[in-house]
Amino acid sequence: MIARAGANGLMNKIHVIGGGLAGSEAAWQIAQAGVSVILHEMRPDRMTEAHKTGGFAELVCSNSFRSDDAETNAVGLLHEEMRRANSLIMAAGDAHKLPAGGALAVDRDGFSDHVTEKLKSHPLIEVSCGEVSEIPPTDWLSVIIATGPLTSPALGNAVQKLTGEDELAFFDAIAPIIHKDSIDMDTCWFQSRYDKPGPGGTGADYINCPMNEEQYNAFIDALLAGDKTVFHDWEKDTPYFEGCLPIEVMAERGRETPRHGPMKPVGLTNPHDPENKPHAIVQLRQDNALATLWNMVGFQTKLKYGAQSDIFRMIPGLEKAVFARLGGLHRNTFLNSPKVLDGTLRLKADPRLRFAGQITGVEGYIESATIGLLTGRFAAAETLGQNPSLPPATTAMGALINHITGGHLAHEEASGSRSFQPMNVNFGLFPPVDVPNPTNGKRLRGKEKGRARKRALSARALADFDGWLGRPAQAAAE
Repeated sequence: MIARAGANGLMNKIHVIGGGLAGSEAAWQIAQAGVSVILHEMRPDRMTEAHKTGGFAELVCSNSFRSDDAETNAVGLLHEEMRRANSLIMAAGDAHKLPAGGALAVDRDGFSDHVTEKLKSHPLIEVSCGEVSEIPPTDWLSVIIATGPLTSPALGNAVQKLTGEDELAFFDAIAPIIHKDSIDMDTCWFQSRYDKPGPGGTGADYINCPMNEEQYNAFIDALLAGDKTVFHDWEKDTPYFEGCLPIEVMAERGRETPRHGPMKPVGLTNPHDPENKPHAIVQLRQDNALATLWNMVGFQTKLKYGAQSDIFRMIPGLEKAVFARLGGLHRNTFLNSPKVLDGTLRLKADPRLRFAGQITGVEGYIESATIGLLTGRFAAAETLGQNPSLPPATTAMGALINHITGGHLAHEEASGSRSFQPMNVNFGLFPPVDVPNPTNGKRLRGKEKGRARKRALSARALADFDGWLGRPAQAAAE
């Protein structure tokens, strides 16, 4: 593909800010499309609190890209889609993989060195060292901001002023999300408080999980005793949102505090036991347009993952809960993407700017790199005079971008805080699929049915993804 010349007879260059996983992948995709790109990275001139080197795509936490099973795992499916789209990140991961069972783990240094060498040696990629501390000048006609969860304060403040959002510097308090089909509806029921329908509702918009007094007290004891995340030194001074305190912090303020907050039992009647009023109630709210995922209302938490799984399964009706995402609490910088970004991740307030990676509201190495891949392709297409093409919603890439640009139901709490939160890719984000019946005539049940559903989702995704690419899968980047 040959890039078009600009008005001055030179090709319009695309600027990518940030040399992490997303920025590296975006720059690679742009250059592979035949468009010149300038990759801006402030390291090593200005380091973050977490990075140790000046290399591109440095892994600052785990060295695992998680499951590589493309048949029954949404992350593995995303791996395969990225490989078919000529992903540099996946090529580097495959070239430097370590033994890790069914997961793809990589040698950190070899992986980063591979990405760095490929980017620096590409004839269409220019590397610019130094911090970009403000919104780029207007003569930068196409920009991708991929600065990650540790966006520098100066650039973060500039983005904050431009978007009008004020959540960028606070702790990101995330509530767990549960797969609907793992909730026991013989214990739980649908109802809104006082049967109020609300905007777009029916009066039965929440799933309610009842607790008697004994169950509530045992639950509070477990919250208070549960293992909790210890903050890094550089995170300790970042304040909570008072409107979305961690559930265990509420319990620390008084045993009855959760029961007068998110666990209040008023305005609800248990149809399974109408004579006995619950002592407390946990509510789940629909979290995606497909109604396959449900968010634990008011249950943002800093409990460690193991403690969350054990403690939250103490809640009646959630004994067998399958979590699409566990809760978390950390300093993060991310946009309210459904509100401020369009379908191709351009900033509505300034369409010159696209955002990629964790700042858009995804979690995980591969998810971040995926959004970099897509923004790189979108920006290159525009520079070439083409219309960007969105991946189908049936694919892992399409499901992920749909979540951050509109698939999430952007409820607003009474406190005014937003409910959009970062998420990993998972099958709950995909449209439903018909599961084929076995040829032996037996009915699928339990785990066997779940695996068949995942295989069907993956097969459909890869077929639709190849159709989106419009050609056989490209060879992986070497």
